[in-house]
Amino acid sequence: MTAIEVLKRGGTLLYPTDTVWGLGCDATNAQAIEKVMSIKGRDRTKSLLILVKDLNMLRDYVFDVPQQAFELMKRIKEPLTIIYPQAKNLPDNLISQNGSIGIRIPQHDYCQWLLQNLGKPIVSTSANVSGKSSPASFEDIDRKIKGKVDFIAPIDNDKTTTHDLASAIYLITTKGDVSRIR
Repeated sequence: MTAIEVLKRGGTLLYPTDTVWGLGCDATNAQAIEKVMSIKGRDRTKSLLILVKDLNMLRDYVFDVPQQAFELMKRIKEPLTIIYPQAKNLPDNLISQNGSIGIRIPQHDYCQWLLQNLGKPIVSTSANVSGKSSPASFEDIDRKIKGKVDFIAPIDNDKTTTHDLASAIYLITTKGDVSRIR
């Protein structure tokens, strides 16, 4: 079975990203999101971020892409997650209580391949048990997580990801204010 087949069937996967190893699923599937939360042991009140292929896909999942987002994308050269104030077309268990969603456009070939072939966003959370450090390499991922996912990307298992740190996170409010979260 391929990663795309697993995602389409509501499965979970481990995959390398442009930051750390990710744990993910189809971001439009509420049951799959629950599986990711369970595998990670994450508090259900904490939202997850998603990856989208490009600006066109981004526009399908937020009501407005403010000018400040474009400015951040031009200025910030490291992997960048932007928290947008008004999510749309996503399950309630993915969106934060205030209606916002964190989104990143990854600069990683495998992530781009997943997004292109699935045609939907994917959840991307670090492949660690909640509260533990994020894995920069495949060998750093807890065996319990490896044993619970439905698919493990068959690439880069012996290499670290492009960065060994999570992305920068910026919040854009409905008023257009911008602040760095991480």
